[in-house]
Amino acid sequence: MGVPEPLADRMSMAEQHEYLRARFSRRTMIRGGAVTLGAVTGGVFVPGAVAEAAVPTRSTAPATATVDGALVAPFGRHLAYGNDPRTEMTVSWQVPVAVKKPFIRIGAHPWDLSRRIEAEVRTLFTPAGVGASGDHTQYYLHAKLTHLRPGRTYYYGVGHQGFDPAAAHLTGTLGTFTTAPDHKKPFTFTAFGDEGVGYHGLANNSLLLGQNPAFHLHAGDIAYADPAGAGKSSDTGFDSRVWDQFLAQTESVAKSVPWMPAYGNHDMEAWYAPHGYGGEEARWNLPDNGPDKRNLPGVYSFVHGNTAVISLDANDVSFEIPANLGLSGGTQTRWLEAQLKKFRAAKDVDFVVVFFHHCAYCTSTAHASEGGVRQEWVPLFEKYTVDLVINGHNHQYERTDVLKGDKVVKKLPIGGTAYPETEGVVYVTAGAAGRSLYAFSAPQSYEGHEHEVDSVASFVNTKTGKVDETVTWSRVRYLDYSFLRVDVAPAAKGHWATLTVSGIAETGARVDRFTVARRAK
Repeated sequence: MGVPEPLADRMSMAEQHEYLRARFSRRTMIRGGAVTLGAVTGGVFVPGAVAEAAVPTRSTAPATATVDGALVAPFGRHLAYGNDPRTEMTVSWQVPVAVKKPFIRIGAHPWDLSRRIEAEVRTLFTPAGVGASGDHTQYYLHAKLTHLRPGRTYYYGVGHQGFDPAAAHLTGTLGTFTTAPDHKKPFTFTAFGDEGVGYHGLANNSLLLGQNPAFHLHAGDIAYADPAGAGKSSDTGFDSRVWDQFLAQTESVAKSVPWMPAYGNHDMEAWYAPHGYGGEEARWNLPDNGPDKRNLPGVYSFVHGNTAVISLDANDVSFEIPANLGLSGGTQTRWLEAQLKKFRAAKDVDFVVVFFHHCAYCTSTAHASEGGVRQEWVPLFEKYTVDLVINGHNHQYERTDVLKGDKVVKKLPIGGTAYPETEGVVYVTAGAAGRSLYAFSAPQSYEGHEHEVDSVASFVNTKTGKVDETVTWSRVRYLDYSFLRVDVAPAAKGHWATLTVSGIAETGARVDRFTVARRAK
């Protein structure tokens, strides 16, 4: 039971949350679908916004009884960079029941894991009445590693009392990760959005691993535990257990490749906090260098080699799905400009890549383009000559020509090269990671099957609703499961450094390829 639909339609997520707090007593809130967070042995998870949302009564606390740790194996390992990818990494994982004294072992060799570090536990309790499951408690564990050496591969194992990964019979549970280098060198990264749980997400993960990426960007709508995606407490179909399946599905990649998400509309889970990100804060431990960790936990930046990456929260500027519209009060946009200015002035940064969920430019018949993004952020992308913008939201692959001021500055055919310093910005929608596919109003056009058209009928979501538009910037359209591969090639000062961007189908075939070139600093 959430906020009645007629009321929810007119309320922000925070307003819905306050309504629930006022409407129900502590006892009936539990039955009616409120959610709280509790503590278990090894740590407490009470971020600021969630602490306000919690109703801390004995009946809301998850059970803390433990079983024999030898019978419990960790799962769902996933990595994330810290603020400095050269020296910081967080290892996260799950256990199905409460365990005692969780920890991580780490070393430079699989036979030398003598360094043991205590892990933090963040417990997420979802009571019966919220979505599809009965009472369900999820135990997320995090170990933040610092003072690592740049460009070094480490071995690690996660465990708890009764389950020691250093034991001879458990060495098969070990994982590895490699920190970012302290100098410019070639590397590859991958990206997609809108994955969910299922065969196609699993298949794309298998292909991702084969690309040997240094890190992976997930452009939002991660697991789809909330299939409605409107950011309302009245959304139906929510099932927190989907996250258990998702993290198990992605572990093959995420246990060795930093998995860096941005948050989409399906990631606003209204039951956990006023802004809907309480569940996300339990599951992820991302860089905390954004403008407002309390309200915008998915906004951050990091630098790998010669490339700066910025993750944004487009829910804050979305006219189409306004549950969190205006959440930051403009703070995010001001922070974005400061980051872009800083990275453009940094002597070791050549490229700036920005990723987020809602599309700046897309001709999908489902969501198409987000006017809030165009209004708030596109002028900054152009002012600071951003090299590549990656989005999800629309479940297909689409790539624009080189754009400035909503207009085509230069056609960018498959195999072409863009020069952002003097031309404009290229936008890629890579939202075909695994969920059901959408549609185009124009014919598909991709490598080996090019079908150029003069214009495409589409629309943009504005503050007053959908506005039809006819666009000439839709260059590549591919309607099947796929992901993005980006190969970064540094260069000596004054020579051309490049990003080679490829759209890769679930079959392994290449459906698009273009280059972004910039003179190295």
